Amino acid sequence: MDYLQPQTGDVFDGVLQEQQQNRRWKGIILTGSEITLHKELIPMVRRAKAAGFDHVRIQTHGMHLGQESFADKLLAAGVDEYFVSVAGSDAESHDRITDVVGAFDKMMKGLSYLDRFDHVSIITNTVVTKLSYELLPDLVKNLSHLRQLKQMEFWNYWPMTEMDDKDLIPRVSQVLPYLTEAASFVVGQGRSVEIKNFPECMLGELSHLLDNDQPELLIDPAFWDQFNRNGFHQCVHREVCTSHQCLGLNEAYTAKYGWEKNLVHPIQDGRIIARSQDI
Repeated sequence: MDYLQPQTGDVFDGVLQEQQQNRRWKGIILTGSEITLHKELIPMVRRAKAAGFDHVRIQTHGMHLGQESFADKLLAAGVDEYFVSVAGSDAESHDRITDVVGAFDKMMKGLSYLDRFDHVSIITNTVVTKLSYELLPDLVKNLSHLRQLKQMEFWNYWPMTEMDDKDLIPRVSQVLPYLTEAASFVVGQGRSVEIKNFPECMLGELSHLLDNDQPELLIDPAFWDQFNRNGFHQCVHREVCTSHQCLGLNEAYTAKYGWEKNLVHPIQDGRIIARSQDI
């Protein structure tokens, strides 16, 4: 985010024109390094609603949502979906992971305020790293009181390079007990769960929650050069597996933990095929 160029007003104008003419999309997501700091956010939301978008979502760390006057402006302009990054299960862990003192309390104040409005949908996103995976069960339980919390997403960490220089990639087998407990709790509450970036066959009973589909993304093309350094679809079963969702293992994971030959299995016709022979 230090060097990517933001999308221009002309690009935004083009999206709005396309929507006005063809009603191509249901919703639009406004995001960036921190979209709530964008000086033109409120006018952009108003224009998106006027162009015919049913839903306007912002993707945010949530700290500014606790300012009720600002939240009211977002609501009045038409933001009805709030995609909020939750890094830890409480103030201590969230602030430590984000390295921002007071981040958790500000975020929770904002979520609590938005929770008053029946037309609002709250979606949370948690990046699963070495620092966060053991916190997942407590994280979902500590947010369970939010009435407007509709969906929780858990994204396996990608380093955006070939090596795990920050030592944040956890081993999938270590994550699964905590992820299973957390996801099962959320589903039991009648909320949606999406899991992203994990190998499908390794998710076991959670495999039906894997959803790696993404909206159409308008971003500086330089992003994709860095993104592709992750090296997706690395798997010993790549040639025979028919999964449409799995992105396999990435370059940094295999460099750190190997190919996980005893844990990965090909998926064929929607079924995991266990193999007894070595590859």
